[in-house]
Amino acid sequence: MLSSPLGDLPSQVGGLAQRLRLPTLERHHNNRAVIAAYVLINSAITVALLSAIAMVTGQPFVFPSLGPTAFLLFFSALSASASPRNVFCGHLIGVLAGAMGLLTCGLQAVPADLDDINAARLGAVAFALSVTLAVMILFGVPHAPAGATTLIVALGLLRTPSQLMVLMFAVVILILQGLAINRLAGLAVPWWKPAKVPDPQQYRRNSTTCTDTGSRWLGRRRSISLREEAQAASARL
Repeated sequence: MLSSPLGDLPSQVGGLAQRLRLPTLERHHNNRAVIAAYVLINSAITVALLSAIAMVTGQPFVFPSLGPTAFLLFFSALSASASPRNVFCGHLIGVLAGAMGLLTCGLQAVPADLDDINAARLGAVAFALSVTLAVMILFGVPHAPAGATTLIVALGLLRTPSQLMVLMFAVVILILQGLAINRLAGLAVPWWKPAKVPDPQQYRRNSTTCTDTGSRWLGRRRSISLREEAQAASARL
């Protein structure tokens, strides 16, 4: 769980201030206005980078589901959902499920028309979203923004193979930016998969086993002590 209502952002600001030797910023790293300014600048850099690539290449490097992914990468950088594996695999599952929905419903060559949502489009959307959510859970890579990605594909907003490849490339760029900034700030974000979290059930089982073992050991020690006392009493008699 996040220890602050501002998530991991204060740690990022403090770490960057320390790395860049900005003592004034370091002293105010918990200030809400300072953190808001940091988010503003960081978000502007992200959008500017992807927009510049989109302008140069003429490809859709900016799309709606990148926004919530960027938020997770910085607000809850240490969470499993923000790990590179979950971000990449989640969006990839969304892309593939959306493409399968289009193919299944015969819409792979039909451009998007949000003013005319017919039965086939509803079928593609329902298929894509349900499969995306189920497969993310099945493989243990939950990433909520991927639900928006699969809707973008299933609605036909991005549907061609080249567009889908660009979509995943944009995700990779965002992951690399998150890794660079969070690592520079000193956060121990994973390079790929999230760190394993201890299973509470296993912890309880281990605790119970240790307790039972300890009780048996104490019982044996008590029995030995009683026998020794009895032998000593017999010897005195």
